[in-house]
Amino acid sequence: MQLVPKKFFISSGAAISEVSDLNAFDMALINAGLGEQNMLSVSSVIPEGAEQVEPRTLPMGAITHCVLAQMRGSEGELISAGISYAFRKDGKGGYVAEGHLHGSKESLREVLEWKMQEMAKLRNVELEEIHYEIKEIRIPMDNYGACIACLIFVEY
Repeated sequence: MQLVPKKFFISSGAAISEVSDLNAFDMALINAGLGEQNMLSVSSVIPEGAEQVEPRTLPMGAITHCVLAQMRGSEGELISAGISYAFRKDGKGGYVAEGHLHGSKESLREVLEWKMQEMAKLRNVELEEIHYEIKEIRIPMDNYGACIACLIFVEY
């Protein structure tokens, strides 16, 4: 059986925790509306014919396929995580790139653009407009932080 998603949506979140970076990550998932899912990371291909839809509530405990970018850090750090995605100009699907870094969302956007350009070059295809979803957070002293951005596949 092959699972080929027909739709996807984009979500992101960021959070701070006094306890741990894992708790910050959990809160970032909650803030993104994904705190009750079992996230399963997949690679970076948007199937032909898949369409972007508005974010939706998913059933608790669902195995949720996604392209997930995450960054965790600690006090005083500026962190960012994000995705970029674009469809091919020939209509045969698209691609997603994920990234994270200790630094600004502007720096990450530049890196994500390079990744998308390289993906297109390797496949000898042209891409339509590249879209971005990037979260950034400066972590206060005595805290941990996490940022996430993801493309969630739905409707198989």
